[in-house]
Amino acid sequence: MTWKRIHRALKPYYIFAVLLALWYIASRMEIWNAYLLPPPWKVAATFRTMLERGEITASILVSLRRVLTGLSISFVLAFLLGVVTAYWPSRSEYLRHITNFMRNVPPLSLISLLILWFGIGETSKLIVIVLASFFPMYLNISKGFSECDRRLMEVGQSMGFSGFRIFWKICLPYAREDILVGLRTGLGYSWRALIGAEMFAAASGLGYMIVYAQQMSRSDKVLIGIFLIGLIGTLSDWLFSLLIRKVCVGGAKND
Repeated sequence: MTWKRIHRALKPYYIFAVLLALWYIASRMEIWNAYLLPPPWKVAATFRTMLERGEITASILVSLRRVLTGLSISFVLAFLLGVVTAYWPSRSEYLRHITNFMRNVPPLSLISLLILWFGIGETSKLIVIVLASFFPMYLNISKGFSECDRRLMEVGQSMGFSGFRIFWKICLPYAREDILVGLRTGLGYSWRALIGAEMFAAASGLGYMIVYAQQMSRSDKVLIGIFLIGLIGTLSDWLFSLLIRKVCVGGAKND
């Protein structure tokens, strides 16, 4: 039974072990030029050197700060507009076409214009993050509030609850899963948009690290940057999935 549990836990990681083995074998057989695909031991040595110098930590912290700042701004806007859409649909009609228009415009297509307007500072990158993460959060939040059980709201009204108390005690808990799912999706979109923005207009961060390594013909550092992006994205998504399960299951028990 123990081996079965270990096998079941390691199933998602077998593919990584196979890819690493193929990479090692190909490097030993010199199938590809080491300039194009450096061997894993060289990438590991470079990773250790960059970690000791603080390059990796500094790049991660810069990108993480940008993502969290942009995501926070985007969440506040998406939450407010989601409430308006759910409870004042007639007023949301004024914004329907502009939101649909902006939802179909890739944020990275605006980066050149944003650089002209705001330069290569933090503002242009934050706008890209907000545009990328706003719509998935807004759609999930408005869905959560719109699908709130009207019978529960009527019960609250019959008990003399104020409008704010109905929202706080009934609607918000009812929509919490959709809100967290929107945040989880928005975080993924934020990372992808930020890395693209840092490749175009930045002097720090993971995206800049990859572009600078490419310009210096350091494919080992490019691979490290790609690995870090995937690892951080996977870790953050896993943490969000745990949070969703804990909040929703725990909240359901308390309710």
